[in-house]
Amino acid sequence: MLGAAGVVIAVTAAGLGFRAYRQHLAAETLAIRSPKGVQEGRFVNIGGIQQWIQIRGEDRDNPVLLFVHGGPGGSTLPISSGWRPWEKHFTVVQWDQRGTGRTYGAAGDALAPTMTLERMTQDGIELVEYLRAHLHKDKIVLVGHSWGSFLGIQMAKQRPDLFYAYVGTGQVVGRTTFEKAFELTIARLQQLATSANNKEALAELAPIASQPVLTSENRLIADKWSHALGLPLADGFQIAGPIAPLFMPDVSLLDLYNWRKGAAFSAKHLTGRTGPMFQSDMASIGFEFSIPMVFIEGDTDGVTPSEPAAQYFKEITAPQKEFVWVRGGSHFIPFDRPDEFLADLVTHVRPFAGN
Repeated sequence: MLGAAGVVIAVTAAGLGFRAYRQHLAAETLAIRSPKGVQEGRFVNIGGIQQWIQIRGEDRDNPVLLFVHGGPGGSTLPISSGWRPWEKHFTVVQWDQRGTGRTYGAAGDALAPTMTLERMTQDGIELVEYLRAHLHKDKIVLVGHSWGSFLGIQMAKQRPDLFYAYVGTGQVVGRTTFEKAFELTIARLQQLATSANNKEALAELAPIASQPVLTSENRLIADKWSHALGLPLADGFQIAGPIAPLFMPDVSLLDLYNWRKGAAFSAKHLTGRTGPMFQSDMASIGFEFSIPMVFIEGDTDGVTPSEPAAQYFKEITAPQKEFVWVRGGSHFIPFDRPDEFLADLVTHVRPFAGN
């Protein structure tokens, strides 16, 4: 037994040593060396708690871009190595929101009573006020992805004076987004059941397909046949960056643990039939915006289908607005097609910042 324990210790030590070596190489790859660059990570007091942010860019004179992550609870810090080229054009800020990543790790489950859309919208506004002072900027560019698009557009609506423009991707507009996603799921299940000649599945799915209403009962049937028929998870993605999450510099094993635990914690309080994304919709905040509005949407997004976002966008009034289609793009285009997403940001968004 002592010999086996020794082997385990040796293998563990070797694995940790290899990880440390890979993290060192990653740090060299991602290092900001420009004399006008910025590379910071810190806790900031936001909304009465310590919240983690990272700030990176090659030139402090560039516009600041705040990326409001999805999930909810889906910290982008471990999966953002593909964004290194973004930092030539923007000072990129990533934020572990309330209940997410290092912010969750610092406060834990005590955050539960404060996990509301209203509180987190105010968190975002407080963060932008901090960034304006810290980075000496009048305004910033706001990018929201998935859950972050639902949160970010609330920020843009409440405090347009803080932003050059709002960019939504994987834009959530509320219940209609998830009803459309459910409709697509049922259609995919019918295709699988037909291919498998599964008459029982087809019989149970047929009445739902004729009226694909997202009820608890219909969801149970969809979950049952998703498992039985082997429905692939919608919009899985490959990180289009040089560094895997396990080897990202300054990301500890505890950070990765809190990343996963925070995602589960945030999902518990913010999603589902009682969560704000399902209970609210964008029409409730109105269609009038006083800043430029840009949606960058993948036309194969199966998580937040783009049709409801496109319909909502048609109703929007803004000084400038543009809907950018990414052909063949999934829900995760900022991560699996970061260069294309950057090109759209530079073309359609950066001019609003005026520098």
